Amino acid sequence: MELFPRGVSLAKQRIPVVLVAGFLGSGKTTLLNHLLNNTRGTRIGVVVNDFGSVNVDAMSVAGMVGSMMSLENGCLCCSVDASGLDAVFDKLTRPGTDLDLIVVEASGLAEPRGLVRLVLASGNPRIEYGGLIEVVDAVEFEATARKHPEFATQLPLADLVLLNKVDRLPDAEHVLETVRAHAGATPVLPTVNAAIDPELLFDTGGVRKHEGTAPRQLSFDDLREDDCGEHAHAAYQSLVFSVDGAVHPRRFAEFLENRPPGLYRMKGTVYFGVTGYRDRYLLHTVGGYVRLTARRWDASARRATELVLIGAGIDADELRERLGSCEETEPEDVDPQNMLPVLRYAES
Repeated sequence: MELFPRGVSLAKQRIPVVLVAGFLGSGKTTLLNHLLNNTRGTRIGVVVNDFGSVNVDAMSVAGMVGSMMSLENGCLCCSVDASGLDAVFDKLTRPGTDLDLIVVEASGLAEPRGLVRLVLASGNPRIEYGGLIEVVDAVEFEATARKHPEFATQLPLADLVLLNKVDRLPDAEHVLETVRAHAGATPVLPTVNAAIDPELLFDTGGVRKHEGTAPRQLSFDDLREDDCGEHAHAAYQSLVFSVDGAVHPRRFAEFLENRPPGLYRMKGTVYFGVTGYRDRYLLHTVGGYVRLTARRWDASARRATELVLIGAGIDADELRERLGSCEETEPEDVDPQNMLPVLRYAES
């Protein structure tokens, strides 16, 4: 399936802004460096408090303009405080930067929930919320939870929890179960050296927007690609759901409002086919965040619902069954009032 369907130019695709939080020493900077060294041809903007926290030894600095420096691999690194974050978004999304992803290290900038609100409230039309990732030190988790009782209660607020340094524990499974119990519906991924598959965070599959390349299909092979050196894909699951036709808007809205635990992201095309309404929408979800964007069909396009779903600890059969129950064989007969629950998530 095409994650970016025909008729939608890459220029209209928003840049995900991913927030990375976690206690000192958990592995936030290790995660940033891992992403910068596994870009697969994409361009990443990293926002930190200071340049010193990002290892650029292997990426010679090509130049520096104000609080931004350009890295050899096409990525950009910014130093900023919380008050200047929205201005940095404007700078990172201006013509010519052509970024695929923006990652903000939350430590020292602001309380993570405040940063989430800032991203969601931003008036910048080129960005979208890409999720809050909480990096947890598996070795120090129990000590941190004792010292900071509020820490465990913060885990459900994240969209994804990375339980890092699991290789340093003789019984990592016990800590993993404890963290998952605290995290609730939030997916938890065990990691070594904070190595995750970059495809968890962005969907470009190495296609560079500024090269004018046609949208590329995101397949199972892409999602399971093993080139990060740490079997980074092993801890998460992905599946494709496809219906050659429409889904019922009210039933689909009920699914969106009651997504199963562990489901991290969904993206793709949703077809409703209800008389009097735009029947094609692009779906983007991260954690509890949902956005539906109305789009027109190409004259020759096949009317279908096609979604990619990514998570950890998800039941693929249950997911397909629940989504399958949303299928609607006679959308033209659906009462238009049934569109109201999905329109709460929609933007034109």
